[in-house]
Amino acid sequence: MRFVRYSEKDGEIHQGWILDDQVGAIDGDLFRGYRRLTARLPLEQVRLHPPVQPGKIICVARNYREHADEQGVEAPAAPLIFMKPPSSIIGDKQTILLPRQSSWVEHEAELAVIIGKRCRSISMGKAADYIFGYTCANDVTARDLQREDGQWTRAKGFDTFCPIGPWIETEFDPADALLTCRVNDEMRQMASTGEMIFSIGQLVAYITSIMTLEPGDMILTGTPAGVAPLLAGDKVEIEIEGIGSIGNTVGVYQP
Repeated sequence: MRFVRYSEKDGEIHQGWILDDQVGAIDGDLFRGYRRLTARLPLEQVRLHPPVQPGKIICVARNYREHADEQGVEAPAAPLIFMKPPSSIIGDKQTILLPRQSSWVEHEAELAVIIGKRCRSISMGKAADYIFGYTCANDVTARDLQREDGQWTRAKGFDTFCPIGPWIETEFDPADALLTCRVNDEMRQMASTGEMIFSIGQLVAYITSIMTLEPGDMILTGTPAGVAPLLAGDKVEIEIEGIGSIGNTVGVYQP
């Protein structure tokens, strides 16, 4: 099932669900109990917003071996994690803004995991019980600042540096799905989620051995090889087989 956050002409944002390209509202809390109202509103008539508002975003670095190779670093022996702020999130059709502090910003196509239940110290075999669903993500990165700083908060944390969407898909199988990134219709990244070094179960187990995850928290599972610069005027599209696609234009930050 697909869950969205959407608005109509009045601008008020609602939680909803999709049935045959029709949107219905949800009464209640998506993670704590809800009921679906009749889907009557055509999807093409609504604006989609980021489908979740996570309290925290945990990201996994170098989780595809070929991406580690292209960065000139070794693949990690254990998951290498960092965080992006929730303020970096934007949705489908919104604009990625290039910051004035950086001259080298890159795309990173990723599968995002949405946590559905509070969890701590979860075993790999139980991880699926705590996952609500999945969405597409772009871990936009100021590569020059990442290398300059030696740690990644500034390079990964700018506003608009985490496009996600277009919806949460709850029936997705992450074992072997095609993940792609196109910039101006040119293929930049293409890999299977089955190529991850650490599986989603391993990532949930590892992360929850460190911190408690709450409903709505999001894990970005790493990007494959092919990352490359984004320039003002570009259109970048992230697509995951079985979920959908998210498209964003690239602009320049104007203070």
